[in-house]
Formats: sequence, structure tokens, C-alpha cells
Amino acid sequence: MKSGSSLELGVDNLPSNRLAFTNRVYVSPNAFVVLFTGSKGGISLVNVDSRPYVVEKSPGVEDGKVSLNGLQRRFLQLSLGTVVSVKPFVPPPNFSLATLELTVALLSKKLSSKQREIDTDRLANDFLTNFEGHPMEVGRTLAMDFEGVKLEFLVKTVGNANLEDGPNLQQYANMGQLLAPTVITFTKAEGAKGIVLDGSHVTNNESVNNIFLNDFDFEKLGIGGLDSEFNQIFRRAFASRIWPSNIIRQMGIMHVRGMLLHGPPGCGKTLIARQIGKALNARDPKIVNGPEILNKFVGGSEEKIRELFAEAEKEQLEAGDQSMLHIIIMDEMDAICKQRGSVKDGTGVSDSVVNQLLSKIDGVDSLNNILLIGMTNRKDMIDDALLRPGRLEVHVEIGLPDLKGRVQILGIHTKNMKENNRLTPEVIDRLPEIAQNCKNFSGAEIEGLVKAASSYALTRCLDVNDLSKKLDTENLILRYSDFELALQDVEPKFGAKSQELKAFYRNGIVVYDDSFESIMGTMDRVVEQVRSSTKTPLLSVLLKGSPNTGKTAIGAKVAVESGFPFVRMISADEMIGHSDMSKCQTIHRAFLDSYKSPLSLIFIDDIERIIDYVPIGPRFSNTVLQTLLILLKKVPPDEGRRLLVIGTTSCPQLLGDLGLTQAFGISHDIPALELPEQISEVLHVAAGMQERESMEIAKSITHPIGIKQLLMVVEMSRQGKKNTERIYIEDFLECLQTVGIS
Repeated sequence: MKSGSSLELGVDNLPSNRLAFTNRVYVSPNAFVVLFTGSKGGISLVNVDSRPYVVEKSPGVEDGKVSLNGLQRRFLQLSLGTVVSVKPFVPPPNFSLATLELTVALLSKKLSSKQREIDTDRLANDFLTNFEGHPMEVGRTLAMDFEGVKLEFLVKTVGNANLEDGPNLQQYANMGQLLAPTVITFTKAEGAKGIVLDGSHVTNNESVNNIFLNDFDFEKLGIGGLDSEFNQIFRRAFASRIWPSNIIRQMGIMHVRGMLLHGPPGCGKTLIARQIGKALNARDPKIVNGPEILNKFVGGSEEKIRELFAEAEKEQLEAGDQSMLHIIIMDEMDAICKQRGSVKDGTGVSDSVVNQLLSKIDGVDSLNNILLIGMTNRKDMIDDALLRPGRLEVHVEIGLPDLKGRVQILGIHTKNMKENNRLTPEVIDRLPEIAQNCKNFSGAEIEGLVKAASSYALTRCLDVNDLSKKLDTENLILRYSDFELALQDVEPKFGAKSQELKAFYRNGIVVYDDSFESIMGTMDRVVEQVRSSTKTPLLSVLLKGSPNTGKTAIGAKVAVESGFPFVRMISADEMIGHSDMSKCQTIHRAFLDSYKSPLSLIFIDDIERIIDYVPIGPRFSNTVLQTLLILLKKVPPDEGRRLLVIGTTSCPQLLGDLGLTQAFGISHDIPALELPEQISEVLHVAAGMQERESMEIAKSITHPIGIKQLLMVVEMSRQGKKNTERIYIEDFLECLQTVGIS
């Protein structure tokens, strides 16, 4: 044989198993001399059956044989004993690789219970160290022992350097030589299990998580008025999941695994949680209502909790950080996650459910591919351990929509009507005005408003007396007047009960002299201060005076005319039969609700009745008293929320002894009528009496009298007379003595 000529060699096994991971072909020393006479060392390349490989000599290989490992024989489709042509290979100039992409899998297909994390930065260095100078070809497989883990690589794509001074050889388009500058990237082989790729050398489309679908729009999903809430949810819960896992690992942070949506009923918590699953490139969300978890069998409730996380655990084991996100939505979470130790049912089921949930979210084997979304109207009832960072750490209040949000929600619920010409142009133009009139409406109440307006239009276009008549479908169009009528039907839960409050001053307010005008001016100034000042988010006023002096009427009038979107009255009549604890909860709930509105007013009438004051025996309820003392000084917790509290009492001395008077920022006396001029003005304006008669009656009253009592005596003196317009002095004085005033 001549030096440098080709050889015809028979295919054989490797002389040693340890050589399988070198991915070289081996020939005998004699054959190597024939192939490379005069070689100066370095890497030697040969063509085996027209495919380039790195070749080495080994004394364990017989003359006339070429040894290949199993992966090489499988790729070349050669069986043992097959004779192949082996000849030296000289790389052409354009044979250098610029990029190399490899898929990675475990060499052994036997699934291990242990998930192996592969750092692709170290893997790329080791791969280059072992295989620098090796020819790489698309479809070729290689094996390597990486830090004790035996891996199988498949060449997925190659990118040639395309040197300008070299020929463009088509036959080398799918192959090239691995050199130090080659950029190596890895991707997990399809169906591969037991490994997780991490680091900067993961192929881009694998390392970046497209967690959001490309064509989603929250407004198209039927959600409006919650832009800031969605920004908070995205920033806290999803931003970290978009970045490659190696970057997040470098940051030293963990993904958020749970968030809690809380707020008033009807504001869209359940809607957000259900619809957010449609916007995510994730597994279909599991939706479960809290009470559904409870099971009558021992351990059944805990088993249901484990079932919710079973699929996520399995995928985490198989795919690691490449696992898709599993979303678990739990509605009415306060039903099963109450404070541990607070439920005295003797079974301990509630505590066990909380413990099981804690172990799954943030236990020893905590998952990184889950997002638990809890919803509740009662955040205060949920166990504190669930609310700490690492568990349900993102707390998003889904509150009442602002003006912009109300316009969006109205637009969503009238979209179909607008597209089908079922709205008048006036309604379309005046939607912002309708939204302005929906102060403190929740999203559900705005939907109810649209339904109520539609009911007027539907009724208008049919004959109620003869339902067999043809329906007037052409004129079925909503008008602005329909919405005006609907606003009278739908009253927001957190709105002002105007009709109830107006009943307290149905006979009007009489400005009987300058002192009373000063009182009303002070109240107007207080209302304006709460509305416009940023330095007094909490202001409280106590109206004190003798019974029947009009304190309740003044407070009710100020509440109605303030225009605040949230007005709530706390009175003793709504607490009849309540225990002290129930009263405290009612008062506390009113204050909590007030914190959810930008401008709120709470009117506490007859405080002494609310605290159960009596002159003898157990004189008052200390529990209710302490509740009022605390809440009257509690500033609204959220920025931009302002609260005005107006209280009334007929026992100012008592409230002073109990410290309640000092809890109010401002105290104002509402005096009884004493001067004849005051009494005459009230009789003239409120009772419609002539000035002469009213003055005569006023002069006959020698003791202070409350304005409510005065008007009651006036009405009493009119009874039994044919002419009820005129009041006789003798009848009035007689009635005055009847009620105990002389």
C-alpha cells in the first residue's frame, strides 16, 4: 500500500467500553501509519464511508479493522463485519462551524425518579473540551459523560462560518468542524425525561417563556376598570416567569406561587381568576370552590388538596423549570382556610386542610410550576401563615371601579347592543354621564343596571295586556330615559341610603337665627375639608345636646348633601337583639367598607343607645365602647381614601366620662330653643303660622324646648279642628302642658 492511500477495513466493536464516550473511530497502529505517514500530530480526520470522523490508533484494534461505537454504527447504518472505505480527510476552508445546536437526552432511557439539572454553561465548556476539532453533521448522535450523568446528543442544526476566501461547497452544507469560537446551544430532546436544562446556552425559544398568549385583550375577555390591578398582578406574579430560568436563578429569587384577590362582592374577583387562565399559555386552570374541598370522611379533605397539585408535581418531576404553569383557582377561600384554632368543631378538619395547603405551596418539596389564586370577601378570616411571602404573598384588592372603569364596564355590557343598533345615539354619547351617576357601583351592579334599563325597553315594546300580539322588535332600542329609571331600581350596596336619611328631616331644616346658620356653615366647611384636603384623611364631628334638638336631622342632611359616594348610618335600631360581639362586627364592617371608597361618611346616631347606656345597673357595654374608641381614631389605611364621621348624643357628660368626646376631633353643641324670636321663626316657617300668632305663642313658652318637640305640639294642637291652618293659643298651651312643658 502507498502512504496516504485509502484502506478497505471491516467494521468492528471498540476495544474498550471507556472509548465509547470519545466519539472517535479507532484503527490499528499499522493502519494509522499507512493513512498518515509523515503526520506531525494534532487531530487526524478520516472519511468513513464518506463521512468525516476523528481517528486515533489503538493497539487493541486488529489490522484490517475499524472500530466504531454503537451510535456511530447506527448513524452510518453499518453492521459488524461490513467492509468500508477509510481514507484521510482534509477540511476545506468553509468547514468551520459558527453555530451548533444540539438536543440533549439521557443516554439511558430508563426513567429515574431524580430530576437532574444540567448547567448548560459548564456543559458547553466540557463539550468543547472533549470534541473540539470533531466534524459535526446534522442527525449525528454523540455520547458524553458529564459530571457523572451519561448524556446523548443529537446534532440539530449547524451554521457554517462561510469564509469569504473559501469555496462554497454544497456537500458540506449540513456539517462542519467544531472549533473554539463555535457558539454552542442546547435544547431538551422531545420527550426526554429526567433532565432540566439551565443556563445561558439553552436555545432561545426554550429559555424564554411565552406565558401570555399573543392575541389576548382583557377588555375582550369582558373585564373592565381594573387596569392598575392587572398591572400589579402582572408585575408580581408573571414578570419573573417570562425571563429564562437561569437569569432568575442568578437573581436569587423564586417565582410567586400564590396570590389572593380580595374586596367587596361583585367587583370581579371570580371573573378575573376565571378569565386570566384564557390569557395564559398554561395548563387549563383547575377551578374549585372552597366548600367543595370539605369531605365527611377522615382525611378526605386533605386528599382533595393533594389531588389539586398531583399533575403539577408529576410535570415538575419530568420537565423541571420547563414545565408549563399549573393554575389552581380557589373561590371562597375563607370557607376552608380560617385561622387555625378558631373553629371549635372537634374534628380539626379545618386546621388539617390549612396545614396540607401550606405544605404543598411552600413545603419541603414545594413546587415552582404552580400559581394558586385565592379569592375571598373576608381576608381577615384567612390564616396568617397563608398570607406571608412564599405562599399567598401577592394581595390584590379588587375594589369598586372609578369613573374610567365604570365607563369601560358600561361599554362592555352594551357592546352587543351598540353593534346591533339597539342603543340610541344619545345613550352612546352620554355613557360617561351614566357612569358618573353610578358612584360606588360594583361591576356586578353596573351589569344589573344595564339589565334593569333593558327591562324597561323590553316592556315598552310588548303589550302586557295581550301577550299574543306580535313583538315590536324594530323599536326595541334602549333610551337614555331607560337608564334614568334603572338608576332608581338599582341601589349600590356601598352607596348612600338617601331615602332613609331624608326621612329624618322630611319637614325641612329651619335656620332660626345666626347661631344655627353658624352651625350649618361649620358642617359645610368640615365636609369640604374632607373632600379637598390631603392632610386630614380622617375627620370626626360630635353633635351633642338635649333630646329633640334636631341633631339627627342635621347629621342626616349633611350626609345626603355631602355628595360622598359612600354614606353609611349606624343606629341602635338595626342592632336590636344583637350581642355585644355582633354589634362590634356590624360597626367594624361599616368602617371597613368605608375604607374602600375614596370619599366616605359614617353617621353614628344616638351613641349612648349603641353602647347600651342605662343610668343604673351595668351602665354600658365596654366591648362596644372600646370598638368605637379604636375605629374613631383609625385613619383609612389606603392612600387617597378619606372618611368623615358624624356622631350624635343626648348624654354629652356621659360620653365625656367615657372618653368618647375626646375621640372626636370636633364637638358642637346643638342648643334647644330658648328665645321667643327663635321659637317664633320655627313656628312661622315650619308650621306656617302668622308672625303675630307665632310670637304670642313663643312668649308663652318659658322653658327651653327642642325643635322636634315644638313641631310635635303644633301638630297636636291642630287635631280635632275644622280649620287646621289656624292654631289657637289656648289649645297650644293646653297641649304644651299635656307633654309636660309649661
